[in-house]
Amino acid sequence: MKFETLAIHAGQGPDPAHGAVMTPIYQVSTFAFQDYNKPGIYDYTRSGNPTRAALETCLAALENGTHGYAFATGMAATATILSMFNAGDHLLVHGDLYGGTYRLLVSVLATKGIAVEFVDMQNLDVLRERIRPGITKGIWTETPTNPLMNLLDLSAIAEIAQSAGVITFCDNTFLSPYFQKPLDLGIDVVMHSTTKYINGHSDVVAGAAITKNAEIGAKIGMLQNAMGTAQAPFDCFLTLRGIKTLAIRMEAHNKNALALAHWLSEHPAVATVLHPGLPSHPDHALALRQMTGFGGTFSFRFKDPRLAETVLTKPKLFVLAESLGGVESLIEQPWTMTHLSMPEDVRVALGITPDLIRVSVGIEHIDDLIADLDQAFA
Repeated sequence: MKFETLAIHAGQGPDPAHGAVMTPIYQVSTFAFQDYNKPGIYDYTRSGNPTRAALETCLAALENGTHGYAFATGMAATATILSMFNAGDHLLVHGDLYGGTYRLLVSVLATKGIAVEFVDMQNLDVLRERIRPGITKGIWTETPTNPLMNLLDLSAIAEIAQSAGVITFCDNTFLSPYFQKPLDLGIDVVMHSTTKYINGHSDVVAGAAITKNAEIGAKIGMLQNAMGTAQAPFDCFLTLRGIKTLAIRMEAHNKNALALAHWLSEHPAVATVLHPGLPSHPDHALALRQMTGFGGTFSFRFKDPRLAETVLTKPKLFVLAESLGGVESLIEQPWTMTHLSMPEDVRVALGITPDLIRVSVGIEHIDDLIADLDQAFA
């Protein structure tokens, strides 16, 4: 089945109990055993729930995976996956990444004896050199990166990792499986903050992990159950509802964001626009090869960073808020908001500076969005 069809039907047939067309919310903690020492398919919601199972099946289908897992938040998904590593293991991470992931890696994981090393994975020779045979156990990527919109060559990274016996991970939040499928490019595990595009309505915080590898899937499933990080039934229901319109929403996000990026690139107050759909982006050729669209989130830089405070507070449609991927447009400054948890020197070294602004372009009419930023700039 095609993507649009899978989003509506994968894991979501009529409910066998009463024929409900939409997946019911099984808002229960426990399930009756069929007989003495004979549990049914489900026995306790932390371990499994029909609403969550429908969502996990759908997520796996959309990413062309075989094992899907839904979590309470995107960070719960990340924390659960990273629990596969043990003291003494070495983890390579691309340096430009979401601030919350950086905080978890540095403030939690590294304190447990896991060696976390940040490298520039756009330089594949450096990546090869930093792999420690028998010690490096994982390679962690985002592409496009948050918030600098750099792209990583997932096929090349996967090939390097496979030859060294290293598990690869990719955060696919910015594009969703509609525009990018890391598993098809050789990545072992793909993650999402399904809070963002997959749910798409800014009313749920949730996460997901999907893989084609049965052994890795079994580990993630065990950890999800043991750590109690699974997504609640009602939130699963809302995420399933959001998924049904994912394809048409992503088309609208993509079209609006590209149009806005072109407008910003011609504005005299803007120094540069970091959007992989623009031919001026250094990774534009990779974007055309690896992605089928560019998503709805990108960043730009002011020529004068002092404009940030004024412009951020003047829009009437763009809401000054963290997060992304909802139907409404958002604007934020990573320096003071999403990446504040990174030390200042790290932010500066990466290029996350006060002149950088990130926008999540919603599905409003593009003329209204341009007019809104135009009056804010004025």
